[in-house]
Amino acid sequence: MNDADVVAQEREGSLKPVIDIIPDEVYENPTWKGMLYFARDASLYVASLVGLTLVSNVWWDVPLEILMVLTVTALFVVAHDSAHGALFNTKRKNSLIGHLGMLPSWHVYEAWVLGHNRIHHAFTVRQGFDFVWHPLTPEEYRGLSRAGKVLHRLEWSWMGAGVYYAKEVWWHKMIAFAPPARWARAIRRDRVISYSYIVGLAAVLVSVDLLRGASVGGVLWLLARAEVIPFLGFCVMIGSVVHVHHVAPEIRWWPRAEWNKFRGQMEGTTVLRVPRGVNFFFHWIMIHSPHHVDMRIPMYNLEKAAAAIEKVYPEVVHDAPLRFRDFRRNTKACKLYDFAEGHWLTYAQAALT
Repeated sequence: MNDADVVAQEREGSLKPVIDIIPDEVYENPTWKGMLYFARDASLYVASLVGLTLVSNVWWDVPLEILMVLTVTALFVVAHDSAHGALFNTKRKNSLIGHLGMLPSWHVYEAWVLGHNRIHHAFTVRQGFDFVWHPLTPEEYRGLSRAGKVLHRLEWSWMGAGVYYAKEVWWHKMIAFAPPARWARAIRRDRVISYSYIVGLAAVLVSVDLLRGASVGGVLWLLARAEVIPFLGFCVMIGSVVHVHHVAPEIRWWPRAEWNKFRGQMEGTTVLRVPRGVNFFFHWIMIHSPHHVDMRIPMYNLEKAAAAIEKVYPEVVHDAPLRFRDFRRNTKACKLYDFAEGHWLTYAQAALT
């Protein structure tokens, strides 16, 4: 391909020039490596589950709950990679690990594939298409009921990211929606798998606790600690993570006619550097721009891909340290969106329009 072709593709918003600079070795995904990550995270999940079952002490409950949330998150990231076909070299392996890895987070595998892979990744930050943290316009916000406005203010605050994720992504896009006919059978099957895991694990926990002579209150508390709290904690974790991936004052959302793949995947995503040790559980999910450029890159090679991309496009990639104060700043500045002008608004700014 000559330079003129590259320039033409870039003007059209193609990702091909970006993909072409990613080294071939970045796509290598040996089976043993993916299985090792899955086995490690699954072992930690089982260990924390056993710990919560056998120990009921506030000094142990808190660290065990934190470990449980982190391992549920880690397993989900492994499953997320599998759902993209990035972690293993066959569809069967990816499907198996993807299904297993999403069970602790109560996610419906094929529903996730439909919403995340085919919609969110295909139309990142495109108005009317990408449903993940899609902003309302000032006019749409004014049309909400009083209760709707209160809920919006909660969900778009740093404290409400988990509420938003549980309602908009998990409930509306996995549980309480009528799947398109093409994917209906697979999604309904995976709903049964997810429900069976939740109920089956609860039955095991109840049986173990009753055999130990626990009271009804004790049994309910165990179910809360071992299943409900980890799920809610995961929603807070993943909701916050997805927010910082795609919402910031400098990240623009695009009207349908102006959107293209380059703007969506390169300009609408971030690379956030986490403290040492965090990737033990996060599995490089914060190195998000190369993941959106090419979903086939396995999680453990995202840093290499990011380095190659940033070398050629240093002015495009948003690369910064992950800091809680930036997350709070983003949630304060990014409440509503003016698609005509192409910028975020606070509630106060929107009231003046």
